[in-house]
Amino acid sequence: MIKHIVMWKVKETNKKANTQRIKEILEALPTQIPEIIKLEVGINVNTGAAAYDVVLYSAFDSVDALNIYQDHPAHQKVKEFIGSVVSERAVVDYER
Repeated sequence: MIKHIVMWKVKETNKKANTQRIKEILEALPTQIPEIIKLEVGINVNTGAAAYDVVLYSAFDSVDALNIYQDHPAHQKVKEFIGSVVSERAVVDYER
């Protein structure tokens, strides 16, 4: 199984609304992309300088399934929005 973790720092402009929108559009992906086994989105309550604002945890059967998700048009549309409202991104993919 492949675990896919992504964290974002959201730009200050419309931060609260954009953070909530990121959560909503990511949580809609499992109905559109069957390769997603599990998906959780969290909004951080930690306000420290090193804290990220949003985290995505998702799981896939294989690297191939993760790649299908990455290339899926629904995911590409989500990435486009997220890219326009975030300042930083961190990602880890690991096998478990």
